Amino acid sequence: MTKPARRADSPDFIRSLTRADFKILDGRTVLVTGGTGSFGKRFIGAALELSKARKLIVFSRDELKQSEMAAAFKDSRLRFFIGDVRDLPRLRRAFHGVDFVVHAAALKQVPTLEYNPFEAVLTNVMGSENIINAAIDEKVSKVVALSTDKAVNPINLYGATKLCAEKLFIAGNSYAAATQTRLSVVRYGNVVGSRGSVIPLYLRQRSQGVLPVTDERMTRFWITLDGGVRLVLRALELMQGGEVFVPKIPSMRILDLIKAMAPECSTKVIGIRPGEKLHEALLTEEEAARTLDLGPMYLVKPSFPWWGEARRHNGSAPPEGFRYTSDANDSWLTADDLRQMISPLIQEAQPQIARA
Repeated sequence: MTKPARRADSPDFIRSLTRADFKILDGRTVLVTGGTGSFGKRFIGAALELSKARKLIVFSRDELKQSEMAAAFKDSRLRFFIGDVRDLPRLRRAFHGVDFVVHAAALKQVPTLEYNPFEAVLTNVMGSENIINAAIDEKVSKVVALSTDKAVNPINLYGATKLCAEKLFIAGNSYAAATQTRLSVVRYGNVVGSRGSVIPLYLRQRSQGVLPVTDERMTRFWITLDGGVRLVLRALELMQGGEVFVPKIPSMRILDLIKAMAPECSTKVIGIRPGEKLHEALLTEEEAARTLDLGPMYLVKPSFPWWGEARRHNGSAPPEGFRYTSDANDSWLTADDLRQMISPLIQEAQPQIARA
């Protein structure tokens, strides 16, 4: 079997964040929905350190996590709003005077949402519609929504709701045309070490000597938290309204992850869970016909008539029949790459595992 090609790129979405990444936020008021989640905490923490943003607002439902963030990030620019994206009046109040909104709030645990489907619709779909309406009403300049590879050819409820959210945000530009509000989407793969992901699970279970694997052939796209933050910042810089930005990121094999994390452990195949894919996709062949290769990322153009010559990005078309999937990627993380990437997460988890 031929070893897949590897490239030492995706530097934009693996390297650490810098001051230059955050210049777009200088002098701005920025609100992050779901701001107490993994993405939100990293975005807010890095923006406080590296940007000259005028104000940073966390919007979320969890008062405990907000109080913990307030204690961790002591900065006069930081504000907190308790609220739910299902509550349109509360969103309007929170968005007043805001320049940029990053919409990261979502219900996203695939097995849970298969059994609680309408809760996902209320938050991920109706909540997205509320974000759009509040942003237009309150004259927010730019809104970037976070999406996922699971929105591409979805087979689970989570992916279906995120696909709906993507469509809502793109179409929202039709309703915002006479206003200053513009809306775009970033779509990326699994985030290294995020809450509910496989790394925390394996860290907890590796002492048992056996780790569960749904399918040994499984592959996934991987991006770091810093990479996700950088993609959002790039989207804020480049967006004209209606684009879907997709980063070029590496793939990994689940067995390589286990080799990196716990080489001493054996594996037990437990079968693919409800709504789980063997491989993930970030771009379909159909989307590729509307896609530009911008170098470090792809840009999917909307198929609405208002997207015309006035909205121009410099890029090249991908080859005919192109699709971007985790199993056909030409950038792969080896076990050594993964070991280096997750070593800080393992060190951070040691005290918690010892207490457990």
